[in-house]
Amino acid sequence: MRVLGIDPGLRFLGWGVIEAEGSRLSHVANGVCLSGAGDLAERLLALHRGLTDVLQRFAPETAAIEKTFVNKDAVGTLKLGQARGVALLVPAQFGLEIGEYAPNSVKKTVVGVGHADKRQVEHMVRMQLPGARIEGSDAADALAIAICHAHHMNAPGLRRPA
Repeated sequence: MRVLGIDPGLRFLGWGVIEAEGSRLSHVANGVCLSGAGDLAERLLALHRGLTDVLQRFAPETAAIEKTFVNKDAVGTLKLGQARGVALLVPAQFGLEIGEYAPNSVKKTVVGVGHADKRQVEHMVRMQLPGARIEGSDAADALAIAICHAHHMNAPGLRRPA
């Protein structure tokens, strides 16, 4: 099963694709979609185009995205929510079922503790996907989300996407 993980962001939208065969995981690709400068609509369109290209090139069978948390900056949270909307829309346009995971759930699955820092997450992603060349922390987070989704799909009693 080919799994796409997405770490939504307005400036940097991380993505990672892994192959999951039972409990065995392998790295396929990872990267970051950049929104560039410009008004909000142009930036969202750039993210849409970048993520569409990822789905066309790597043909994942399922996708997962990190849930958004609310922070003190309401405007920033709203913009992140709009980028997250694009990140949900593109896989849906390809007919994929999308899992959603809280950041602490991703960290607990990948690292073993829910309050791990970015360095710990990236280290454990490298351990689980040996030889992967990771294109930055946003891509590492996206790979962690894909790993989390793969583990949850294979867990007994959990429904596997159709």
